[in-house]
Amino acid sequence: MNENKILQPTTIVIFGATGDLAKRKLFPAFYNLYIDGRMPKGFNIVALGRADNTDEHFRGYIKENLEHFSRKKVSSEDWAGFQAHITYFQHQLDEESSYEALQKKLQSFDAVYGVRANRLFYLSIGPDFITTISNHIKNTSLAADAKKDRIIIEKPFGHNKQSAIELNSLLAQTFEEEQIYRIDHYLGKETVQNILAFRFGNSIFEPLWDHKYIESVQITVAEEVGVETRGAFYEQTGALKDMVQNHLLQILCMVAMEPPASLESGEIRDRKVDVLKSIRRIPSDQVDHYAVRGQYGKGTVNGVQVKGYRQEDGIAPDSNTETFAAVKFYLDNERWQGVPFYVRTGKKMKEKHSYITIQFKPLPHSTFSDSPHLLSANRLVINIQPMMDIRLQFMTKKPGLSLVLQPVEMIFDYFACQEDTPEAYETLLLDALLGDLTLFMRSDQVEEAWDVVTTIQEAWENNKDSSFPNYKAGSWGPEDSNALVERQGHSWV
Repeated sequence: MNENKILQPTTIVIFGATGDLAKRKLFPAFYNLYIDGRMPKGFNIVALGRADNTDEHFRGYIKENLEHFSRKKVSSEDWAGFQAHITYFQHQLDEESSYEALQKKLQSFDAVYGVRANRLFYLSIGPDFITTISNHIKNTSLAADAKKDRIIIEKPFGHNKQSAIELNSLLAQTFEEEQIYRIDHYLGKETVQNILAFRFGNSIFEPLWDHKYIESVQITVAEEVGVETRGAFYEQTGALKDMVQNHLLQILCMVAMEPPASLESGEIRDRKVDVLKSIRRIPSDQVDHYAVRGQYGKGTVNGVQVKGYRQEDGIAPDSNTETFAAVKFYLDNERWQGVPFYVRTGKKMKEKHSYITIQFKPLPHSTFSDSPHLLSANRLVINIQPMMDIRLQFMTKKPGLSLVLQPVEMIFDYFACQEDTPEAYETLLLDALLGDLTLFMRSDQVEEAWDVVTTIQEAWENNKDSSFPNYKAGSWGPEDSNALVERQGHSWV
């Protein structure tokens, strides 16, 4: 969408530059964009940290991490060019004098550029610091130019609808809405973005994309890992807030949205909000009918014995936090009336696999009615990770003398087309540099998404589940999740 747009000189300021996200994702993303010629001709990355440090020492730390986490090999020539753009800046989050000093530093870069550069602030820090940082940025006029200055905020964006409203209100005191980039890395994944191209770039699918032809939609994001070092954070979050409220609902929006009039960011985000507003809210007394939660116990993953969630570091021995969530949603609009959208996500599952399944309705009458057991309904599967492909399943004649049918798949494989696929953060950071908001969440999107899960969230927070743990690590989750889809005559695929 922005192939021909020229990148203006930009100073990138990373709050939390010594943290895990910065070393694993942000610096590798900027490095790969630099190698691909996607960074501005004039740019500087200002890495903020509390400790006293030197540019040389910090750059060495970044290079070491790039060698582990960059998708492209770190060559001496590329590194020499890239490292010259990195500056370490000692900074105290809660001291206004630090922000005043930062302002002078950014102005010194502007003097070199010869223009007032764009400024991109990345808040790679805990949500508790957003208020402090936002207030100091406002007081020191660090982001005073609404056309040039942008701020990127990681999830979780609030912890419920009310807190999201309050956070949006707070940010609105410092930034215009078009300056705020609420990032969800799932929307930067190649196969997720390709949903738009697949749906609206092909005349053969859009006429079939409604309740007349589609029986159900499934969205699964399964992880093999547990909470690892994030136990304290996860205890305050859980699968519903960590995954369903943002990642899965955003994917649902991409699948279910109406055709946009254009690819302009406001138009696409309007259509996503329409989807969120159309999702039927689950009554408080029916949460158990539409939603299932789970927590993993001991089990085996990839042949290795693993401990249960309550034995992980930082987890309470009687924790009621869910590590699995499955929900059945309905959309009350003309296109999707009566079609169930099943979403599920979990940790310590049987395998790492994120995918979307579009299940088409069976034929109302078949020429092959004498052999109905041979027929399989058409199915479209969009694999997000670790596989990246689109698979269309249909029936054909099995080779041989007899007229016997068999299911086959037509596959579009991303790896066959491009082995060196950009990481999600590369896509999203480039969009932020370009000022393209399409893949970032707007304030009303965030609030509507929280509203969708509010009754589930309240029910689960107010009622302790005595059955926890209720699924073994290395399985596909609790048995109740199967019952959730089987009531409609469906099964997880």
